Amino acid sequence: MRLKKTALALACVSLVGVAACGGGDDDSSGGPGDLEGSDEAGAAGGEIIEAKAPAPEVEGATEGGTATVIADVAPTTLDPTRAYYTDSTAILSSLVTRSLTQYRYNPDTKQMELVPDLATDTGTPNEDFTEWTWTLRDGLKYEDGSEVKAEDVAYAIMRSFAIEELPDGPTYNTQFFLDGDKYQGPFKDGTDYKGVVVDGNKITIKMAKPFGDMPYYASFPQFTAIPESADKNPDEYGNHPLSTGPYKFEDYKQGQYLKLSKNENWDPATDNTRHQFVDDWDFQWGQDQAAMDQTMLDDQGTAQTTFSYTNVAPAVYQQAKDSGRLAEGTSPCTYMWYIDMTKIKDLKIRQALSWAFPYDGFWKADGKVPGVTMREATSLLPPGTAGRKEFESPEGQDGYTTDPEKAKALLKEAGAEGYEIKFPYERDDKQKVAGMEVIKQSLEESGFKVTPIASTTDAIRDVLSDYDNGANVQYQGWCSDWPSGSSWFPAQWDGRLVGLEGRPNVANFDVPEMDKLQDKILKMGPEEAAPEWGNFDEKMMTEYQPAIPIGYSGVAVLRGSKIGGMAIDNVRGNPYFSNIYVKQ
Repeated sequence: MRLKKTALALACVSLVGVAACGGGDDDSSGGPGDLEGSDEAGAAGGEIIEAKAPAPEVEGATEGGTATVIADVAPTTLDPTRAYYTDSTAILSSLVTRSLTQYRYNPDTKQMELVPDLATDTGTPNEDFTEWTWTLRDGLKYEDGSEVKAEDVAYAIMRSFAIEELPDGPTYNTQFFLDGDKYQGPFKDGTDYKGVVVDGNKITIKMAKPFGDMPYYASFPQFTAIPESADKNPDEYGNHPLSTGPYKFEDYKQGQYLKLSKNENWDPATDNTRHQFVDDWDFQWGQDQAAMDQTMLDDQGTAQTTFSYTNVAPAVYQQAKDSGRLAEGTSPCTYMWYIDMTKIKDLKIRQALSWAFPYDGFWKADGKVPGVTMREATSLLPPGTAGRKEFESPEGQDGYTTDPEKAKALLKEAGAEGYEIKFPYERDDKQKVAGMEVIKQSLEESGFKVTPIASTTDAIRDVLSDYDNGANVQYQGWCSDWPSGSSWFPAQWDGRLVGLEGRPNVANFDVPEMDKLQDKILKMGPEEAAPEWGNFDEKMMTEYQPAIPIGYSGVAVLRGSKIGGMAIDNVRGNPYFSNIYVKQ
């Protein structure tokens, strides 16, 4: 899943028998060189839960009031089909749109659990996992009171194939679903798609190849319900997606604000995940980092009923922690410098970049708290991922050390002294400008020529998805869709994704040998596949180095004194909206 700021989708509960990713609102933190011990940092066991509605009670919760949510960056879209960033999926899935399955917070384990949502269970497969069937719950309604039908879920699934009209969403359906490489969605090919079959209130999805992780994929907003009759203009649907959850769109201006009010037709007796404690939600985006931090620290007036999902700045971290109102936790995300393999073809140049990058300086300039909201990374797979391996690429690179002389030596070996690096940044964001300057200085000291490409916060996501943006490296990130390599490598490191709308394969990594290896691992069961994904990570990074791991992310966000029920959703690296209430 893509990160809420500059990049690329989701989960952090466990597969059956597989270690989970990330912790909850845990106050522990390490410093550089301390990733809480090992490969198991933040991991916890968990299972798919066949839970019953309504959602578990939240101790001390009261009803009423308005919860205000502030953040520096706005979701690009709130269309359920396109939602693939951690912010948009958190807002939609927790408050507005329900899916076949969903995650809920367990206060005892501080982990997220996968539970049924629109469906009565988390899905029933056939013997070889090439078909999955769900039965919809009774009593499901849209915000207008009309009945949710299985045909609406089937239409939403078909809609997710319309990559040209609705870009940037997850692409597992094109890889795993029947005829996923041919069917182009309802706008081009109509609704006669054989990969989804409706029988009364049952929905069956047919696969082109085994897909054992389907219950996790079914938690995405793409698996909500959308009536075909409501989708007359696909460009407009995201301005007011029909609610099946406890809140509905009241007013929305893309990039600026979203106001949600209660959905009177939501029935808690059908929902084992969500609550409807507050009367209204007021999301305000594009806020200044320093102003947000100070407002939250002052805790006066409406700030008391406000919280942020933007991490606090390093300068105020200790003060925020001392306030007792800082929520900390992990997220299943790795920040990376993706290297365009069609442009930077020499491995030595790519390795030189790993020594030239100013890790600590960039973290601080970019507003990260070293050891808390950013920790050193070596592998692409984040801690807690099943089968993850510890290795260094290149040898000796610990994910934290900058060594200009080693970078220069590699450039000299490659005959590429003065090699030009071009990367986009947001010129209207002080932190991004500061980060750009730190990178530029460090790379120039390491023998590179540096040409930053100026963009804006409003345009950056479109720029990053554009094959013709002029860059040969770009800073983005990826969050586990579920804690397995199957949610990492097929989604963004498969050569067959090169050239697709939305640029899912950011590095243009196209190595047939590695594609064949992925196909082989995907046919294995979860336990057998787990260590093979760790081996795949090591092979790809040591032999090809298509990205530089910049760090593993964490969460440290402030709340007002009258915000209750705050916990960290370690699936998305955001506050868990569903349990939040305003203290009365």
